[in-house]
Amino acid sequence: MKSRKNYAAAFILATLTTALAGGYVYAATEHFSDSTTDRAWDAWTQKWEGEVSRDYEKIALTPGADESKLNFAWYSKTDGAATPKVELSKNSDLSQSVTYDGNAVQAVEGYQSNRVTVDSLSENTTYYYRYFKNGQPSKTASFKTHNFNSYSMLYVGDPQIGASKGQTTSRGDKLENKSEINTAARNDAFSWNKTLNTAMNANPDISFILSAGDQINKNVEGKDLGNETEYAGFLNADWMKSLPVSTTIGNHDSTNESYSLHFNNPNDTQLGKTTAGGDYFYKYGPALYVVLNTNNYNCAEHEQAIRQAVEAYPKTTWRIVMIHQDIYGSGLDHSDSDGIVLRTQLTPLMDKYDVDVVLQGHDHTYSRSYLLKSDAKTHSNYNFYDWDNVKDEAGNVFPYTDPAYQAQNSCYTIAKTMAGGVTNGDGTLYMEANSATGSKFYELIPSKQDYIAARSQNWNPTYSVIRINNNTFAIDTYEIVGGKVQKIDDTYELKKTNASRR
Repeated sequence: MKSRKNYAAAFILATLTTALAGGYVYAATEHFSDSTTDRAWDAWTQKWEGEVSRDYEKIALTPGADESKLNFAWYSKTDGAATPKVELSKNSDLSQSVTYDGNAVQAVEGYQSNRVTVDSLSENTTYYYRYFKNGQPSKTASFKTHNFNSYSMLYVGDPQIGASKGQTTSRGDKLENKSEINTAARNDAFSWNKTLNTAMNANPDISFILSAGDQINKNVEGKDLGNETEYAGFLNADWMKSLPVSTTIGNHDSTNESYSLHFNNPNDTQLGKTTAGGDYFYKYGPALYVVLNTNNYNCAEHEQAIRQAVEAYPKTTWRIVMIHQDIYGSGLDHSDSDGIVLRTQLTPLMDKYDVDVVLQGHDHTYSRSYLLKSDAKTHSNYNFYDWDNVKDEAGNVFPYTDPAYQAQNSCYTIAKTMAGGVTNGDGTLYMEANSATGSKFYELIPSKQDYIAARSQNWNPTYSVIRINNNTFAIDTYEIVGGKVQKIDDTYELKKTNASRR
């Protein structure tokens, strides 16, 4: 078994999705969002096949290093001179515009990735912009800033464009991701656009999106066109050209460079890296956001990234960490398996750096924890790559089913269990987002863990709205049923008085 220790992380994670643990088979359910039932479906299929699926040149907006900045990234073809620049103006005719230059790097074959940062943004302002591809300007688009010190965000989990592969639609078609059309991506991109439109119609003051990983599904290695159709579907959504998105790297994003070429993340620490990229951070008003690539299990590097962020912005009221793997979730597929691999190492870091909230994805279910802290005891590092104890579905059991391993992961204490919210609470709130598209769902774990305050799985796309100001972090979570929105959990609030703020 010793020779197997160097197997790639991607292989291990893929194996987990089919492994047996505790008698349960880990696989997606038969539930998914079938877009073919929508009356706009036929028009969408024509648009997808004629334009969207082959258009890799959609732009992505991401938060800048602070609220006064905004980052842009987009592909352009390599058949002309690179012109990575953005024109920005407060006027719709782009009069009195400012031009920002950036840089271009080689992307997948035939394309380059352009990256530009704009600065000196003001709050509560509409900006108009266009970006250049080989000297030619795009159509004019716009984005709007809101109040920098009191704002709302959209928090979503696992859009995972293409994950509905294998499902059968209302029209009898079995969705696939092998052909050039990629009918699974076509289905899920439609649903992603519908979720964003629904959420934004209900919450037009959203400042940016937080996506907790797995933007796409096809995790091919290196620079390859194999997943570009799925990124085309993700970036094609109507709001993506007007709404910044802060993404974390999911296991389905992790082994491909396309992620780092599509998203121009701020304050790239070069820590916690996989092929897709590493940890980054930014400040927005009263909050510091630290985004960790937990596909890399080197928590010493993750701590360095958190420390850099805190040292750069030490006085923010709120500290929010976003990761993909759910170290405190309640889904059957991951929450008591690979999701807890990092729990013993990350939980103390959340205490050490006074992290208020951890936003998670990965498990395609919804849950909200109580406020949790480390138990302040010493726990063993768990080397997920130690194959000496690994046994597979052919008759073996993975290490995480070992009672001794499970005991190591009881490394937390429940600090607060108050319903509705906590004022000046001590501990960290862990949120788990369900799928924003419904491309794939998992079951809840049969027995709700003691650290879970609320959870839900209704087989519908969900999203959360987070509202932040100097005193309050509040979160509401909704599901979309038949095009209508309904809450699936009570509003939860963390509050800080002046005395408790940093």
